[in-house]
Amino acid sequence: MIMKKILVTIILAIVGMSSAFAQFEKGKYYLAATTNTAGLSYSKSEDFGFNLGVNGGYMFEEAWLAIAQVGFNYRHSDMQELYAGLACRYLIEQNGLFLQAGAKYLHAAPNFNDVQITPEVGYCFFLNKNLTVEPSVYYDVSLSDFSEKSKFGVKVGLAWYFK
Repeated sequence: MIMKKILVTIILAIVGMSSAFAQFEKGKYYLAATTNTAGLSYSKSEDFGFNLGVNGGYMFEEAWLAIAQVGFNYRHSDMQELYAGLACRYLIEQNGLFLQAGAKYLHAAPNFNDVQITPEVGYCFFLNKNLTVEPSVYYDVSLSDFSEKSKFGVKVGLAWYFK
């Protein structure tokens, strides 16, 4: 009896996973909101921070996603930041991991502008056939001041894949 329950659970998990990862097909759209709340980023030049971003994208090939990003970074100091960028994501269909690389332009008040290279690694947890929770680890590499403005962090996104 116990063996039968375990077997049924394994079969349902495999079927659920295979249908979830079939979502990474060409022609899908992507819409996401991301945050790295409670200071989950580290940089020499800043302390507490809160980020809110919106991403939109298009699956131009199976498992390849082009993404446009805009967002706002709030810092406990006087420096507030706005950013816009582009990224490309490769989704590993067999396990839900993703690898992402991109670049973004960052403007901070009063007079700081920067271009950052943004590698990221994360995972897509499918809640249903369209909705995912996407935790990731990122490193924003500053091209204007590498030692002071580059930032390592963790963020969580809520994304919707649709046709």
